[in-house]
Amino acid sequence: MVDQATYRIGVGNWSAFDLKMEAVQAAAQRWRSLLEGVARPWLCWNVDADWCLLQQRLVSKVGWTPVVGSDPRAPKPPLHRDAVFIDFNADFGFPTMWMHFPLEFAFLFTERLAFWHSDLLVRMEKLRELAELFAGLPDGSMAATKPRRRLSQIFRTNTLRYWELIGCTTRGASRSQFENGCGWWMNFADHLNCPNEQERRRRRRVFWDHGVGIRYWAKYCRGRVVTVKENHIAEGHCTRIANKQYQRLSPDNAARLLPNELRHNFDLAEVCRTLDLESLLDG
Repeated sequence: MVDQATYRIGVGNWSAFDLKMEAVQAAAQRWRSLLEGVARPWLCWNVDADWCLLQQRLVSKVGWTPVVGSDPRAPKPPLHRDAVFIDFNADFGFPTMWMHFPLEFAFLFTERLAFWHSDLLVRMEKLRELAELFAGLPDGSMAATKPRRRLSQIFRTNTLRYWELIGCTTRGASRSQFENGCGWWMNFADHLNCPNEQERRRRRRVFWDHGVGIRYWAKYCRGRVVTVKENHIAEGHCTRIANKQYQRLSPDNAARLLPNELRHNFDLAEVCRTLDLESLLDG
């Protein structure tokens, strides 16, 4: 039986946060040193070596630098010639880590940071458009995915959120989110910078999942978010969501083993054929 409590902080959950911010700041200083001179970093989170390498090639093709982080349970992937590898977990030793962990603290180590899910591929022409959008974001603004609204959310607006399926943040936006106690992590009501208990109670009335804090920041803290519609990129999202054929190989919780499930459920070559990305399979 897996002790989920040991996994929750690495996936990004404020209710599990028990670190000193000094420890995060010290780690971020090392991350920042590795990105010195990198103007357009794009986070590619490794859960499968082949998928990660293809994402790196795509990022490089649109003029950004792949920054590779990794689930500690997945083998380190091969790196594209332009890529920078950062072991975001080196200072912490969590049993798992999702990209939400460093994304929450982007203001500590970079001027801007693009990102996308490990299970997302995007047609080249669309990716070029998004890369230009991300590069042009003024400091203090960010881009995030706006999920299509499900039927269940018509009368449950407290579950609405922005999504980290693909997006880009700037230092000013990331800092504002941190200072206002809003961000990408789950249970943002427990953020260490939540202003007071009355506000904490108010935040607990909305959903607990990743990205709810970002929408809250946009709605109540005058945050500036440029949205990318989920439908625009959904064809390349290799996800279990609304996928009846998807076979789970692990529990759907913080200890979920996406490194095993992605390859089991999707054929990379087939996905590339669908998106006209076959030429990138061999470099």
